[in-house]
Amino acid sequence: MIPDISIEEFTYELPDSRIAKYPLPQRDSSKLLIYKDGKCTEKVFRELPQQLPSNTIMVFNDTKVVPARLFFRRDTGAHIEIFCLKPIDPAEYATVFNTTESCTWRCVVGNVKRWKGDILSFDCPDGSELQAVSLKAELVERQDETAFVRFTWKTGIPFSRVLEMCGRVPIPPYLNRETEAIDIERYQTLYARIRGSVAAPTAGLHFTDEVMGGIRDKGIDIETVCLHVGAGTFLPVKSSQISGHTMHSEPFVVSKAFLKDVVESHKKVIAVGTTSVRTLESLYYVGVSCIEEGEPREVTQWCPYERDYPYSLEESFQAIINYLEKNNLDEVSASTRIIIVPGFRFRVVDMLVTNFHQPQSTLLLLISAFVGGDWKTIYNFALENGFRFLSYGDSSLLYRR
Repeated sequence: MIPDISIEEFTYELPDSRIAKYPLPQRDSSKLLIYKDGKCTEKVFRELPQQLPSNTIMVFNDTKVVPARLFFRRDTGAHIEIFCLKPIDPAEYATVFNTTESCTWRCVVGNVKRWKGDILSFDCPDGSELQAVSLKAELVERQDETAFVRFTWKTGIPFSRVLEMCGRVPIPPYLNRETEAIDIERYQTLYARIRGSVAAPTAGLHFTDEVMGGIRDKGIDIETVCLHVGAGTFLPVKSSQISGHTMHSEPFVVSKAFLKDVVESHKKVIAVGTTSVRTLESLYYVGVSCIEEGEPREVTQWCPYERDYPYSLEESFQAIINYLEKNNLDEVSASTRIIIVPGFRFRVVDMLVTNFHQPQSTLLLLISAFVGGDWKTIYNFALENGFRFLSYGDSSLLYRR
């Protein structure tokens, strides 16, 4: 049954002064709130390895943020911002970034009413070396809130390089500032590997080589998944009831080796970030589709709440492994719209490393579900003890209740 939850129950007063507008000079010098057995304590993030239990699996999302904000101008001089969300043609991320002539994306377009369908030119000063890229944008189709936009550029340059040259890192709108040089490095995890996100999995921004080394020294298995974070992560819940909120779809990839590690080791799982949680918990339902339908299916928003599922985690993951081996595949690719709210049954994740999230957001609902409804204890402690909030803010280690 779809949960009947009022979003007003998940709000708190967040002064603008508590939103971290810039990262700290050192990634691992941020504060670390530890929540366990209903109690909060404070550490420094570089102490994280000492706070983790050994003989566990720690899962990171190795997606990489792309500089997806592009600025164009009409012949009239009007400026149009285009924010690339998802590739359409070609639809595969790896393929689209290697195209060398044209591609089409689903985009959010600023000042879209001022775009009459004419071909736009990339907005750069006369004489700039970027003029040589000759980047153009053509409006293919208007959607309700987005548009299909076809990009063309000088043949021979891969689109990944076009974005690196012409795009800007899409930092969150609540920072209320333009992208700066520091964001190019710091709005990216050290372990980012696979291009595709338009928002960083920000729980990972605190990790340094030293912290990662400490985790390995503790005997903790380090595994990766990849979920490309969409712009929907910024969207507030506009409906009074969570049942009226529509989740965006995000693609993810998980290796067969990781699935086998979980099934064979029976170790507890520590997720780094809510995107890792959504990926890991979605995997159970991907396994259900493999059991019942013989292949992976998209995880729909409310499927965890619609009925009881009799399968164990091991049965679900083994079904995915069997599917991969039958089809000679090393990884499973799927997509998810899953929403995790109070009442959700966690099947995979036991501990969570995460930042502090916006009031009335789906991420705050996820935190509440994870800690058995006790989110106010955590957020009151953070507010009373000088913690910094949101993407560039401080961190927390939460034990599931």
